Amino acid sequence: MTGWTRSFLPALAGLPALLLLTAVLPEKGDSYLIYVAGLAGINVVLAVSLNVVNGFTGQFSLGHAGFMAVGGYVAAAITVGIGSRYQLSGIPTWLSDQLLFGAATLAGGVAAAMAGLLVGIPSLRLRGDYLAIVTLGFGEIIRVLIENTEAIGGATGMSGIPPMTSLGWVLLWAGAVVVVSMRLLGSTHGRALLAVREDEIAAEAMGVDTTGYKVRAFVISAFFAGVAGSLLGHYLQILTPRDFTFVRSIEIVAMVVLGGIGSVSGALVAAILLTILPEALRPIQDWTGVDFRMVIYSGLLVALMLLRPQGLFGKRELFSFGPLAAPLRGRGTAK
Repeated sequence: MTGWTRSFLPALAGLPALLLLTAVLPEKGDSYLIYVAGLAGINVVLAVSLNVVNGFTGQFSLGHAGFMAVGGYVAAAITVGIGSRYQLSGIPTWLSDQLLFGAATLAGGVAAAMAGLLVGIPSLRLRGDYLAIVTLGFGEIIRVLIENTEAIGGATGMSGIPPMTSLGWVLLWAGAVVVVSMRLLGSTHGRALLAVREDEIAAEAMGVDTTGYKVRAFVISAFFAGVAGSLLGHYLQILTPRDFTFVRSIEIVAMVVLGGIGSVSGALVAAILLTILPEALRPIQDWTGVDFRMVIYSGLLVALMLLRPQGLFGKRELFSFGPLAAPLRGRGTAK
């Protein structure tokens, strides 16, 4: 059995579990907590995928919302245009819809990855602030194009998107991005990305194709951003250009920085915390009659950055803390 076969067997075995979760887990309309949990899962996909670029390679991308918009609109165009006209014969309607949604989500991710490749090849030769400006400009170009394209709703957005995103789909893609990120980090490609992050000049002197590895990381990150856009569009049932401004990209960057740049576990935990925190502070608005939520939210972020500038986890992972840390250190020493 090859390494690729061993890698894909768990995914194939998980497909029946996904269908079971989709059928058993409640819909988002059944509970406000379920609704927030779905949003948290989508933010996990966004934060962990951006961590591949900002954390693993040490680059600074501000165009994640643009890739998210590409994936969301492509997937919504497929389900709105095809889903109402065609059904797979010989299988139940709900299963046909789920297969269509899965294909549309993959198409949205591939479209976003192609956009990432298109942007990454010329721009990733830049570094630091210059790269941030280029990616920020890309995100704004996508948003302006969407606003001026009437075929997809223009400035008013695309509505009537079928509510196909379930908590099961969100958990599937959140798990997928975490697994891909962890396996990438432990591979030779991941070591090359970390070398680029630590010292790009030294990595290039040692024969590492720094631009090539940065483009690959950019494409992987853009793919999962497109998937997250598809999940969000079919969760909210509407997509508007206002959902993909540069502020959205800043929010995702804040999740990566808060968790610890380079830590997959940190990005995951920070995405969940920053999604739940504004909702947990909502009772304050009810008590006072004034919305202090964002003031408290921002103050907590500032305090954390002052007290722990490396983020919650730094560059470490969740399994490096507590009772698992000693066995893992011992195994690493033995090797």
